[in-house]
Amino acid sequence: MMKVDEEASLALARIDALHTALTHLVLEGGDLDQIAAEAADVLGIEVVFTSTDGRERASAISQEGREALAVSRLVDATGRVRVERVKDDGLLLEVGEVRSLRVAAGGTDLARLVCLRLDRPITEVDVHALERVAIVAALLITRQSAVSAVENKYQGDFMRDLLVRGVGEESYVEEHVSAFGWTLGHPVVVVVAEIDPQPREEKPASREQRRTWQERFSAAWRQVSQALDPGIPSVDFSSEVVTLLPVTVERVTETWPGHDVVRRVVTGVAGDKGGGRRSFTVGVSRVAPDVAALPEAYAQARRAVEIGRRVRGTGSTTFFDELGLHRLIALIPDAEELRAFTRDVLGPLTEQTTDAANLRETLQVLLDTNFNVAEAARLQFFHYNTMRYRVSKLERLLGPLSSDPHLRLDVAVALRVLEIAG
Repeated sequence: MMKVDEEASLALARIDALHTALTHLVLEGGDLDQIAAEAADVLGIEVVFTSTDGRERASAISQEGREALAVSRLVDATGRVRVERVKDDGLLLEVGEVRSLRVAAGGTDLARLVCLRLDRPITEVDVHALERVAIVAALLITRQSAVSAVENKYQGDFMRDLLVRGVGEESYVEEHVSAFGWTLGHPVVVVVAEIDPQPREEKPASREQRRTWQERFSAAWRQVSQALDPGIPSVDFSSEVVTLLPVTVERVTETWPGHDVVRRVVTGVAGDKGGGRRSFTVGVSRVAPDVAALPEAYAQARRAVEIGRRVRGTGSTTFFDELGLHRLIALIPDAEELRAFTRDVLGPLTEQTTDAANLRETLQVLLDTNFNVAEAARLQFFHYNTMRYRVSKLERLLGPLSSDPHLRLDVAVALRVLEIAG
């Protein structure tokens, strides 16, 4: 009995010593990596701090530990730790164990503490110690979040001025860019990302929940883009995240020939969509050769988001240069004039009825097949005579579509306008 009490006393003493050491570390300006290293050294447990959805923020873990997580399918292709797969009572490995603890303050989740021991299970005493580590980490993250909120607000205000109002004095821009640690002055594309609206079947989220989603979304964009290059600007505009990704082209007046950098960052932010990640839509501008071109590029990226969501649906990535005819339509500022054009050309087919929608679908198939009635009937699974009837009905409503190529062009453009303008 005496031996058990002595072991318990030693364990408590070790936990208290660890807590004290970590508290001093935070007060002296330490970071999450140092907390992870101290906890791993004292407890003999490998440690990874992640965001609430599993994106790594700091760690003290060996290559063997990473491989063990990968073998257990606890890491996705982008490196996200699948924290949702580790339950409160842990997950047994071959002879070891992995656990995930909440890092929280004031009832708000701030991060996850993923703990791994390869040679034996994690004991309850270890869990008590790790809970102390989580408390200290919450203190540090809360302090960092307060500082970051001010910095992000300042960066967001400056970037909004840059993208909406233009450059201003060159010295003013250089001073702020240098203070933020950003790298500008080279060709970039403006990337605008927006979280998609909630599906109708979901319970509507509160304002606080939506704000949490946006903060996590913005943090993911900053983390992934800055892993690519620490000087990449990425800011939160409350309803959208704006990131300036560097590109390399021989002549910036040409269309940017590659999209790999954008695809890589979008894939990194999306992960495997686990851990509560939300679907999002992305728009990408043409190449902006210098800072003066950023306002136009920002407008292009925002338009690409809007059109991409309408035409391709949620979760899409749309490049302004790939919009084709949609790109020209997007440059027309008068939305009412666009709607008037569709009404003049399509007449009753602009109505929001099932019959009008079915006729528009048939019309598009006919245009795609160059009014080959037999092929259009095959594609729509109609009898040939049924398609002939539909062609007659469309020509009564719109005019001689089968014989007038100019009318067909107007109709094809009007259908594209309808996709954008509604």
